Amino acid sequence: MANIKSAKKRILVNETKAARNKAIKSRVKTAMKKVDAAVAANDKAVAAEALKAAIAEINKAGSKGVYHKNTCARKVSRLTKAVNGIA
Repeated sequence: MANIKSAKKRILVNETKAARNKAIKSRVKTAMKKVDAAVAANDKAVAAEALKAAIAEINKAGSKGVYHKNTCARKVSRLTKAVNGIA
């Protein structure tokens, strides 16, 4: 354990930020799974709604610095491609 006061504070702050990042990443993964499930079920309407929600979650995560902007773009692109591939 750290002895210096500032080092102790850094540990606490890092734990708080890690918990926040973990929660945001979890929300993104859940949203992506909903899109994937709708695509697997070939339900275009549900997939489109889930895609809209997933894109919003991914963009929020990107704006908060949890994901890099290129990572966000890649995730959105893959989901959109999957939804557009439904016949």
